[in-house]
Amino acid sequence: MTESLRRNGEYEHANPYQGPHQHASSPVNPEWPPPPAQPPGNPTQPLPDMRPEQPEQPAEPHGRRPARRRGPAALLVAVAIVAAAVGGGTAYGIQELAGGDTVASSSTSTNVVPSSQKGTVSGVAKAVSPSIVEINATSNAGSSTGSGVIITDDGEIITNNHVVSGASSVKVTTSDGKQYTAEVVGTDSKKDLALIKLENASGLKAATLGDSDGVGVGDQVVAIGSPEGLTGTVTSGIVSALDRDVTVSTDEDQQQQEQRQGGQWPFEFGGQQFNGDTGSSTTTYKAIQTDASLNPGNSGGALIDMNGNIIGINSAMYSATESSASAGSVGLGFAIPINTVKADLPELRAGASN
Repeated sequence: MTESLRRNGEYEHANPYQGPHQHASSPVNPEWPPPPAQPPGNPTQPLPDMRPEQPEQPAEPHGRRPARRRGPAALLVAVAIVAAAVGGGTAYGIQELAGGDTVASSSTSTNVVPSSQKGTVSGVAKAVSPSIVEINATSNAGSSTGSGVIITDDGEIITNNHVVSGASSVKVTTSDGKQYTAEVVGTDSKKDLALIKLENASGLKAATLGDSDGVGVGDQVVAIGSPEGLTGTVTSGIVSALDRDVTVSTDEDQQQQEQRQGGQWPFEFGGQQFNGDTGSSTTTYKAIQTDASLNPGNSGGALIDMNGNIIGINSAMYSATESSASAGSVGLGFAIPINTVKADLPELRAGASN
């Protein structure tokens, strides 16, 4: 056995049977007699060991360290290491899914809203509004106003394809009033999605993308956008239905015509056309239906759960009139599920233009 050498008198309260160097003031345990005085002779002769005899332990195999007993402290350390490994793996998985640029992504159980305001519309609005922008696109056919969602702090923004299609100039205004010039990075007319990137932007607040597969009918939701250019407008409602087949135009000329007419976006649902003619070139996608108020200009904005996670990109609204001047929400709005957006993001970043 290997023992540590200690100076004489280093510990005031040594064991009473530890030898003749016991401190004078140390109490003596009456259960053990004091050691006998050292006999004359060689002063260096070791004293007999007065401790109780211990059963002989089998020798350890050569080269093997004795096993340590694992107490509660060791168990707690092991649990902490496992928890840290799981947390690190989750973060890495999110970054790999999103690609080189980090996009905040989570399940619908993540709370972006402070706990003191959890489950309130005002709490959602306060937490998410800084991540929603107004988009003004100009083309040869005219101009259009829409909305967008910031997904990276350096200015990547998701919006609808019909908001920026054919645009020669794109201007973006953030919730604090700052204005940026943006370029169109990629478009996907089949899903009515587009990715734009702000020039010389940094330190922006990116939204957290949720999990639209976890959304249920009847869930409360909040919509934020810029209807009719009214930046940062907040409305609320519920999820009315899921997996609605919404058909929209993929014809750029048709899109520009609708932009010139004031921003109404034509679409088909249930075999009927709404807000004008969609044209001959169309595509259909599965949408989330909501009764949260959507109006022209909400396109590209966010549909948000009560934890503050983006669950959809608002894309279409039903209007009972063909005149944009008198168009208004009647509680039939549609949003592209956010999981569709996340699946399409790598292609948009690569510069898709279909």
